[in-house]
Amino acid sequence: MDPAPPRLKLVSAFASVYIIWGSTYLAIRIAIESIPPLLMAGFRFMIAGTVMYLWGRLRSNEKLTKVHWKSAAIVGLMLLLVGNGGLSWSEQLIPSGIAALLVAVSPLWFILIDWMQGGVRPTAGVFIGLALGTLGIAILVDPADLVGGGEVNAIGAVVLLGSSICWAFGSFYSRRAVLPASPALANGMEMLIGGVALLLVGAAAGELKDLHVVNITSRSLSAVAYLVVFGSIIGFSSYVWLFRATTPTRASTYAYVNPVIAVLIGWLVGGEELPARVALAAVFIIAAVAAITIFGTRKQSEAMEKLNVGTPGKEG
Repeated sequence: MDPAPPRLKLVSAFASVYIIWGSTYLAIRIAIESIPPLLMAGFRFMIAGTVMYLWGRLRSNEKLTKVHWKSAAIVGLMLLLVGNGGLSWSEQLIPSGIAALLVAVSPLWFILIDWMQGGVRPTAGVFIGLALGTLGIAILVDPADLVGGGEVNAIGAVVLLGSSICWAFGSFYSRRAVLPASPALANGMEMLIGGVALLLVGAAAGELKDLHVVNITSRSLSAVAYLVVFGSIIGFSSYVWLFRATTPTRASTYAYVNPVIAVLIGWLVGGEELPARVALAAVFIIAAVAAITIFGTRKQSEAMEKLNVGTPGKEG
């Protein structure tokens, strides 16, 4: 991977993370109709990880070391077990509106962590973008979902908040982690380890008793297949590459765009209602992404280049 990736490759990665990950909200909802959430996520990443690992092995003769597996384990556990698993689990306890708002503040963690690790202080334009994005998500959320008919479950909210912070830390760790030079191998190892961990945690949480193979529908299986190919192999791989190819602030804008895409796809494919407020929310979110992208200082890009994060698996 070049320090300055081609614009087309960069745009394609952004489009993948924005659109594909936005579509996975509906796919996850369909998949867990007949498969417990943590086990579903575990199977999803196990299958995707196996495919990526075997593909990477066919294309690379690189010798894997204990350091490679250790780095892959840390990334896989932080991003997939805690990040993805925490989100799936917490949505059983808290309203979807609260979940959307908590996930929407993820860019703030990316900016603060980057700053704490010696990055350039965020500009006023970046903070304006954060405010616009959060406001856009607040408009997008159904007011009824903010309360869910009762008090917000504190444990669920804390788990979701913690998972989003852990996802941010895991993303930053992946930039300097000693991983295989082959992106397919690295991503495959991360997904394999994260998938196994999700299966073990799902089993420990008692999800096995709720798993009835004969009751798994073709609809859920189709959704899992979509998540494996598009959500994991394409989407997750694009995100990992994108986070190393551009500034963390810009890469984190997916957290604002995904909910809008999810609502639109839910309307087009899932037959869900499309509230009029979606258009207004989209205006604020587009403005947020523009502000964060345009007003991010040149120094941030220069600082990223100085990290020399070229080929995956090389220390910065």
